[in-house]
Amino acid sequence: MCLAVPMKLVELTGEGIGKVDSGGVKIDVSLAMLPHAQIGDYLIVHAGFGIEVLDEQEAAIRLDLFRELAAATANMEDA
Repeated sequence: MCLAVPMKLVELTGEGIGKVDSGGVKIDVSLAMLPHAQIGDYLIVHAGFGIEVLDEQEAAIRLDLFRELAAATANMEDA
C-alpha cells in the first residue's frame, strides 16, 4: 500500500524541484505537476512527486489523521 503524505514546501532548489518538510524529515520532490507551488504551500507528495496543493487547514486535518494512525499502530504492537 502506498500513501500520499502532506508536506510543507520549504525551499525551491532548482527548476521544477523543491524541498519539502514533514516533522523534520526533508526531501527533494519534483514540482513538475505543480508549477505554481510556492514556499509555504502544503503539498501531497507521492513517490517523489508533488501531486496536489492543500490549504493549511486541510493539511492539518490530514496530518492529524496520520498521527492518529501511527499512535493506533504503536498501540497494536504493544498489545
